[in-house]
Amino acid sequence: QVQLIESGGGLVQAGGSLRLSCAASGRTFSTYAMGWFRQAPGKERERVAAISRSGGSTYYADSVKGRFTISRDNAKNTVYLQMNSLKPEDTAVYYCAADRGWTIAATANGYDYWGQGTQVTVSS
Repeated sequence: QVQLIESGGGLVQAGGSLRLSCAASGRTFSTYAMGWFRQAPGKERERVAAISRSGGSTYYADSVKGRFTISRDNAKNTVYLQMNSLKPEDTAVYYCAADRGWTIAATANGYDYWGQGTQVTVSS
């Protein structure tokens, strides 16, 4: 079983940057694809980025493409989300998630383990 702990959220002005980290427990981190999701009040949970087991393949939602970068360091059991050029529309609770499947899951219900979330607030 994997336990995930996010950090790095906070308050930032529009145009600023934040780097989120997700530290995982266990000895099998490198066997999981990882994803970052966000959920704003009254909205569905949205997958914003994902990365394959080795880090060789990535996915980005159109809304964040070119601004966000996902990466992982399997030696440190950690996945990162670098967020640049932040907009007020990026305000949400951000969650990291782990996928045991052979392919990267396309929807939230395809992920097996979840962190508790970290708040990101972008002011105008």
